[in-house]
Amino acid sequence: MENTLPNSSGDHENIFRSRYPAVPVPDNVTLPDFVLENAELYADNVAFVEAETGKSYTYREVIRDTKRFAKALRSLGLRKGHVVVVVLPNVAEYAIIALGIMAAGGVYSAANPAAHESEIKKQVEAAGAKLIVTNQLAHAKVKSLELPVIVLGDTKVSNAMNWKELLTAAERASDNKLVYEEDEVKQTDLCALPFSSGTTGLSKGVMLSHRNLVANLCSTLFSVGPELVGQVTTLGLIPFFHIYGIAGICCATLRNKGKVVVVNRFDLRTFLNTLITQEVTFAPIVPPIILQLVKSPIVEEFDLSKLKLRAVMTAAAPLAPELRNSFEKKFPGVQVQEAYGLTEHSCITLTHGDQGTEHGIAKRNSVGFILPNLEIKFVDPETGRSMPRNTSGEICVRSKCVMEGYFNNEEETARTIDREGWLHTGDFGYIDDDGDIFIVDRMKEIIKYKGFQVAPAELEAVLLTHPSVEDAAVVPLPDDEAGEIPVACVVMSKDSKESEEDIIRFVASNVTYYKKVRVVHFVDTIPRSSSGKIMRRFIRSKVAEKLPASLSPQQNCPSSSSAFGFHS
Repeated sequence: MENTLPNSSGDHENIFRSRYPAVPVPDNVTLPDFVLENAELYADNVAFVEAETGKSYTYREVIRDTKRFAKALRSLGLRKGHVVVVVLPNVAEYAIIALGIMAAGGVYSAANPAAHESEIKKQVEAAGAKLIVTNQLAHAKVKSLELPVIVLGDTKVSNAMNWKELLTAAERASDNKLVYEEDEVKQTDLCALPFSSGTTGLSKGVMLSHRNLVANLCSTLFSVGPELVGQVTTLGLIPFFHIYGIAGICCATLRNKGKVVVVNRFDLRTFLNTLITQEVTFAPIVPPIILQLVKSPIVEEFDLSKLKLRAVMTAAAPLAPELRNSFEKKFPGVQVQEAYGLTEHSCITLTHGDQGTEHGIAKRNSVGFILPNLEIKFVDPETGRSMPRNTSGEICVRSKCVMEGYFNNEEETARTIDREGWLHTGDFGYIDDDGDIFIVDRMKEIIKYKGFQVAPAELEAVLLTHPSVEDAAVVPLPDDEAGEIPVACVVMSKDSKESEEDIIRFVASNVTYYKKVRVVHFVDTIPRSSSGKIMRRFIRSKVAEKLPASLSPQQNCPSSSSAFGFHS
């Protein structure tokens, strides 16, 4: 049961724990060793297979190539704490590369291969990266960064090292002097540096240790029984550069000795065909895919009786209860699970396998129960007091999974993790009498476009580089397909001639596809508080009033006058 514990001030603070008992977390084991423990017993089982090409890796090959890549990296001079940026789509080798970096003592930092060249450069420079791993297609985006580059694939790329040749050379090389005492990898060492926008502002490096991720896998996988080990086939569609993809799909599946079916882009027909032909039993996806499965006539082209699918899991964006109901009617027997987490902590709540409520699963609009080993409280942002059950507050979590902090950013770290070790999520929610968690609203300014994080401050910075833009604010607008779309309110200079489409194209040329501004309002002023902060909530409400409910990302917004100062 959840517990109420006294705080240091002597008052009684409402701190809640899982309805399930604590689970053990092994000490002194690294993430690669943890997820590949006993993998030799499943040596001939397929660990990863690409749906499109059929390329596959068995557990024997995963173990072998993880060791070979770690050895190759050390031979290249990689030392403990050095950052390697990986710029790759979902490929069969992805987890091998990430685990190899970690096994060598390095820090894996993933970048979206679809990102703009300037965005990748910012991440590489912010992380102080020593090396880049990419493929031939994305090589053009990194070749000017003056760092050593390793390229996947059979084709040799000029001024880059070839992945296969490195592994072969590593296998032949002597082990002498490749590992030094100071390079011994410990559980407390950093192993991953994903970039997240956090509660506010621009993207920041999230420092995750081996302990952080091992602890989260222990909490997340506590309910997986021995009968499921080696039996689950998981869809690998969620981008592996996302913490959900690398930890929740790749590492979790390796730990349970299942198979990941690797998919690098979404197409509904290909998606359904993959589910059927690969006999996928578990599919982590996002709400926009569920929407297509419910509404698209393409689904009727397939014999759904052939599906082996037992469960889907959504995360990264809220799932509307009505959409969930429609999905369950169309796909009876497929359980819908939900998860809640963030890069700074990984998973916090789950609904799957939950037998703690009266109905056997968490309530429809809940994100589930608190995972074992975690503490959660709901804090009134005005008073700092922890709220009792059924009362909303900012969700704060404390556990071994909490990040070590933001890389080279003590100020933002102090804003996010308090002196008692509580991670402040920026999300508003509450816990009910059954221990189910509900997300009410987001304190964050972050826009969630199809599960991707879009920082308004980043788009505003891009807009302000346009010579005709004097001021700008970016806010989210709800959208049935995408979840939210970025909408820009822009103050133009007096003699400007640019149209809405001109501004949209300008932003699109400077950011990756999912960060594009979808709608532009030309306004007279941007409302700000006395401290100079953009009044986003006010802007959002005015934007919502101006736009028709059916507006899609491709439609133009109408113009009319208002107190807010919209004009054509």
